[in-house]
Amino acid sequence: MNDTRFDQPARTSRKAGARKGPTRTRLHHPNFDAKETRGWKALEAEDKLSAEGWKREVKWALDMGLPGADSITDKSIPTFARGELPHFAGINTFLKAPYVENVRDVGKYDAAVLGIPFDSGTTYRPGTRFGPQGIRRISALYTTYNYELGVDLREQMTLCDAGDVFTIPGNLEKSFDQISRGVSHVFSSGALPIMLGGDHSIGFPCVRGIAECTSKRIGIIHFDRHIDIQEKDLDERMHTTPWYWATNLPNVPAVNLVQLGIGGWQVPRPGAKEAYKRQTNVLTIEDIEHYGLEKTAEIALELAWKDADAVYISFDVDSLDCGFVPGTGWPEPGGFLPREALKILGLVSAPGICGLEVVEVSPPYDTSDITALMGVRVCVEALGSMCAHGTMGKHKSIIDKPVAF
Repeated sequence: MNDTRFDQPARTSRKAGARKGPTRTRLHHPNFDAKETRGWKALEAEDKLSAEGWKREVKWALDMGLPGADSITDKSIPTFARGELPHFAGINTFLKAPYVENVRDVGKYDAAVLGIPFDSGTTYRPGTRFGPQGIRRISALYTTYNYELGVDLREQMTLCDAGDVFTIPGNLEKSFDQISRGVSHVFSSGALPIMLGGDHSIGFPCVRGIAECTSKRIGIIHFDRHIDIQEKDLDERMHTTPWYWATNLPNVPAVNLVQLGIGGWQVPRPGAKEAYKRQTNVLTIEDIEHYGLEKTAEIALELAWKDADAVYISFDVDSLDCGFVPGTGWPEPGGFLPREALKILGLVSAPGICGLEVVEVSPPYDTSDITALMGVRVCVEALGSMCAHGTMGKHKSIIDKPVAF
């Protein structure tokens, strides 16, 4: 395709220089002089962001960590590492957020991260009990600012790390009760729960923990290669079964379950039969390629929100092609590219969510922390999208049956 035009005809004289050459105007280039690129608009957005949160953190770091040595020119640097900097030091809470030692204080924050170190629901490659540790460790690599969104989580919301739920190795039901209790406490406080798994069996107790705090109807958007809706696996409620049990809850109907990326050679037929029976909504990778990312997100939102009052997001890292996430229990080729999954995630998070889980990060199988880093990115992408669209805290409107312990 010709992408240029000539403002005047080509030179006709054989004598060099007799006529000026044609002027070319490239039609496919954006108008850089008019500052039309997204890159420039991101710079404009950053310029409008507050820096008050950063100033408060610097002051806090100096108060808590002692002013730095006299030879240090930058007087914002303390003696003991506190806060975001340096990224290689400090205690690894998620994104260096404050650790809430007393979990009764989580309600003072917009969102609370809680780890769920549990892999007793795993049927092949264990190791996801170390997922929360791995995700927190590599989260130190990140800042709170996203360039494209023009969002700074430090400036636009408050985030804490509530630590880990005390799970019971080898006992699914006791662990599920612990998980539901922890999630319902965080949700009842008004903080948005962000769960770091753990294998995918935690999907059921996490949703149950939210569902018991409200009489309202909840939809689920589920990113995965596996359908995870059979009744049992190896005679237990394993990581292949969470949506069978979650959609048995009275206010979490299966018709509001949307499953994105399902496919390949690891979808058990009992799960496929149950999904068909319950009339869930399944889009394969081929479906998503056909409809496009924006249309896929639109479909997912329409189905998950139909007659629902809130939407929960479950993100299994094995929804991505296994070349990008080696550190997971059930790697499967042919899944999402990272940018595809993140684009859809940002779009479906924009209206606001009532909870987010990231599951199946297994550090013992990981390479250079890249799977754990994807887990971090999922969390901040959802939080950033809500901040950008002003929907952080929307979940509070459905809390009409808060629990108290």
